[in-house]
Amino acid sequence: MITLFGQTYAWNDPEVLILGAVGLILLALLLLILRSVSRSATAAEPLMREIGWLSNRIQQLGDGQERLAGGLHHVSETQAVSQTAMLQVMENRLTEVQRQMTEALHGTSTRTARSLGELQQRLETIDKAQANIEKLSGNVLSLQDILSNKQTRGAFGEIQLHDIVQKALPKDAYTMQATLSNGKRADCLIHLPNPPGPIVIDAKFPLEAYEAIRRADTPRGVTEAAQAMRTAVRAHIRAISDRYIVEGETADGALMFLPSEAVYAELHANFPEIVREGFAVKVWIVSPTTCMATLNTMRAVLKDARMREQAGAIRKELALLYADVDRLGTRVESLDRHFGQAAKDIEDIKISSEKAGKRARRLDNFDFEEISPTDPTPVIGPRAAE
Repeated sequence: MITLFGQTYAWNDPEVLILGAVGLILLALLLLILRSVSRSATAAEPLMREIGWLSNRIQQLGDGQERLAGGLHHVSETQAVSQTAMLQVMENRLTEVQRQMTEALHGTSTRTARSLGELQQRLETIDKAQANIEKLSGNVLSLQDILSNKQTRGAFGEIQLHDIVQKALPKDAYTMQATLSNGKRADCLIHLPNPPGPIVIDAKFPLEAYEAIRRADTPRGVTEAAQAMRTAVRAHIRAISDRYIVEGETADGALMFLPSEAVYAELHANFPEIVREGFAVKVWIVSPTTCMATLNTMRAVLKDARMREQAGAIRKELALLYADVDRLGTRVESLDRHFGQAAKDIEDIKISSEKAGKRARRLDNFDFEEISPTDPTPVIGPRAAE
């Protein structure tokens, strides 16, 4: 580094190189001058002109150096101002970026908190659903336990039958676990009028045969399961026909209730001959859905029978109602006559009131000449005149 005219420059700066060149030129000139002292005066004149030219040139170089120094100073100031402005812009930009990052972080934290809250709610919902699934799984296992035993399966069918009958019929229209004259106990006895008479509904559930059909995966297994299904349903139909169709006591037919729509559909889809055998002995197979429809039909029959039973009482009530209506008409006519007479009396009272008012006004004005001597309304009654 080197300092010239109050400015600091590096050794390789252009200004320093120029000054170095000028110094070398001056040193060369001085050497030439020293060598030429002994020369003649004629040779010294061109040398002086050269020295003058070099002096002017050196002056121009000095002026250029000053201008260059001023330009460098201006450039330095401009660079400093630019650096200051750039630093200010960068500080503002950093502040804005920091603010945006703060807002973004705040929004992100808010959304994260909201998402965590929603996630917590969904986890609670999942926990509740899991609890319900576990409860349902326990219920399914309980149902499997119930259906795996013949006695409990029979009780299940009876309970389902009772629920359907209870919803479809009035309480006095049926009897659950009714005992017939032959000592047989029916699951449900519907008290229909004659004909057709009381009809029995008995619940049967051939679940083992149905499950065997579902599990069969070979032609032989399918054939054996189908044969077992036919045997089981035929046995149920025969038992209902023998036990619950009693001549003179019940209807000439009975209903076999299957608590499963799947078993009912399987029976009608793949074993129609069994259904026809039931029709032949007047044992009709029903499912929960068809049983409800059948019971609604029975309800209409019961309603019609009760209407016929009450027909006499209804006619008697209608006769009394007709008498009451006739009596009411007579009394309305009498009341109408009374209203007419009262209206006439009120009209007469209004006429008398108008005449009395007119006479009172005449008396107040002492206008006796206008009073007609033939006025039908006497001022003094007959008793006073006497």
